[in-house]
Amino acid sequence: MTFPSEAAAGTADADGFTSLRIKDVVRETDDAISIVFDVPPHLAENFSYRAGQYLALRVQVGGQEYRRCYSMSSSPALHEDLRITVKRDRDGVVSNWLNDHAAPGAQIDVAVPEGRFVRSGTDRELVAFAGGSGITPVFSLIQTALASDGRARLLYANRAAESVIFNDALTALADEHGDRFGLQHHLDAQQGVVTADKIAAFIAETGTDADCFVCGPGPFMDTVERALLDAGVPAEQVHLERFTVAPVPISLSVAQVTEKVTIELDRETVTVDYRAGHTLLQMARMAGLRAPSSCETGSCGTCIAQVTEGEARLLNNDALDEDEVAEGLVVTCQAIPTSPTIRFVYE
Repeated sequence: MTFPSEAAAGTADADGFTSLRIKDVVRETDDAISIVFDVPPHLAENFSYRAGQYLALRVQVGGQEYRRCYSMSSSPALHEDLRITVKRDRDGVVSNWLNDHAAPGAQIDVAVPEGRFVRSGTDRELVAFAGGSGITPVFSLIQTALASDGRARLLYANRAAESVIFNDALTALADEHGDRFGLQHHLDAQQGVVTADKIAAFIAETGTDADCFVCGPGPFMDTVERALLDAGVPAEQVHLERFTVAPVPISLSVAQVTEKVTIELDRETVTVDYRAGHTLLQMARMAGLRAPSSCETGSCGTCIAQVTEGEARLLNNDALDEDEVAEGLVVTCQAIPTSPTIRFVYE
């Protein structure tokens, strides 16, 4: 993997990436680091963000380009340096390299902050559920809520005590804001996995009139979401952040039904033969178009397009609500065509 040259720093390219200098690297646990960026004053507005948002990084590993999203763990309310936290993953090409080699002084390509895992003008208590590295955006949200005299509670699940990211910082917050911040750890090695009953008991202490934010491994998030909805928390007050999507097999019959794909982008229209199993975003790239994208997991909404002819199904969708999907909007990174032809427009 290579980092950009110093000369490229401070200038956004055609894909919207800017080279930023790494100011510091903080070892959080044996398998997680925080990367602190040095944002020049003239880029401060570009890289302003809301608690819960993320950065997309672009890197070259073994001659291949990768884009990965990492949530900010810093809080905009505390005027801290921009910081992301990256945990090593068994199959994580980029996250593992960063954990091994990221160092102060290196340059790395970063896109401006994005993401909908944010709070919008509410006085409700923040109740958060984090699993493993899912603590990253949640930590930003909690710090921001407490800095604004709000109330917050956190149930944080990990395999074992040594896996707890921000352990000292969370303890310090609990000590400083004990009357406004409740912290409960859950260790799978001692207590087994988090159950729906435990989630129900945790939310019962607050009541259902709360803003609930959930981030972590898929099974953990599924358990929490079901338990919160079963407990009566309104769906619009349950916020989920997913950055990993399990591969979804495409049946041969579905994969073969589509023949032509037509893409409209920036007043240019291109029609190409469909390649079985490819998403609409992949087809746009194969057509030579610079299609907008960021997380590529159906979470951020950067790649949204309108299907004007034909149909598609979504492998994953955390960006669009049911009404938007019914109107024909898709996140192209997760959209597989299911009709003989399909036409979609990037707006």
